[in-house]
Amino acid sequence: MNFIDRTLTVVVTATLTSAVWIVAGGSLIEFADSDGQRETTRPAEAAPSPSPTAVSPAADAEPSANSTTAAPLAGSALRAAPLAPSPTGTTDASARELIIPVLNVRASDLSDTFADTRAGGAGMHEAIDIMAPEGTSIIAAAPGTIEKLYRSDAGGNAIYVRSTDGRTIYYYAHLQKYAPGLTEGQRIRRGQRLGAVGKTGSASGDTPHLHFAMLRTTADAEWWEPANAINPYPLLTAGPR
Repeated sequence: MNFIDRTLTVVVTATLTSAVWIVAGGSLIEFADSDGQRETTRPAEAAPSPSPTAVSPAADAEPSANSTTAAPLAGSALRAAPLAPSPTGTTDASARELIIPVLNVRASDLSDTFADTRAGGAGMHEAIDIMAPEGTSIIAAAPGTIEKLYRSDAGGNAIYVRSTDGRTIYYYAHLQKYAPGLTEGQRIRRGQRLGAVGKTGSASGDTPHLHFAMLRTTADAEWWEPANAINPYPLLTAGPR
């Protein structure tokens, strides 16, 4: 074979080889772009993030004095905070500014008798007794409306006053007498005279005092319906009087 024939053979072989690779490569590219191939060659989809797990403190670990547990952020958390409750749980602003309902009695004169037992241990006192000489003026600890002037064997001459927000009942008992002109449905101001310290009802004959209670209720509840007693002592002794 002469030189020219060998040259032609090399050129034809190279051309045919290039053509085969072009055709085969095009087919591979088309195959790789098909839907079936994308399903097998695309990156794996991201797995869901694991739910956060709260880390519980060790069983014998004491919580820090400054530690708090954060509540999940909800829509309500974005609203303005309500009036903060007092230590006794009442939110009425007037109830948190109580004055001692017996004249000439100071905070240091008061005793916390709320948890004392009564009736031979059958129940809690759920009120405080404010000792004072018989006839000492009783005044309204907070503003409100007189719901009931009530006389009973237990409370003697008593007064039920509903707070301005309707959710607290102030109960004054063992009065010697009511202030002149006092009537049910009457609106009263803080400090207004309601009557005089006495020993009516079940009060001991030698210890005249005012039995003063605060009852947490609802605005639509009647004065006589069961209610939750709250301790007035922390409120009456919270600051200078």
